[in-house]
Amino acid sequence: MAGEVVLIQGEGLGSGDVALGKMLMANFLRLLGEAEQKPEKIIFWNGGVKLVCEGSPVIEHLQKLAAGSVEILACTTCLEYFGLKEKQMIGNPTTMVKSIQSMMNENIVTL
Repeated sequence: MAGEVVLIQGEGLGSGDVALGKMLMANFLRLLGEAEQKPEKIIFWNGGVKLVCEGSPVIEHLQKLAAGSVEILACTTCLEYFGLKEKQMIGNPTTMVKSIQSMMNENIVTL
């Protein structure tokens, strides 16, 4: 997945059962961390930013991805909106401009 950007928009995968969606997201991030090929970046926005913050059940998976050279980015506007700016535990805040640049220059996988 080199040169790929994964865009995570919420705390779970898919629609329907919320608990199942969260379980699927945790499993996805765990297995992505164990995969041989990894994306270049993961951008979290909207409710997805909650996954990079204190209390997130997937912080360990994200730490493994970051240790594997995956850049973790979180939308600053979204962090501020949810009152989470001071609770971000992993990755770097990013702007919409930088997110757009990544989207225009990389292959995007949206979750």
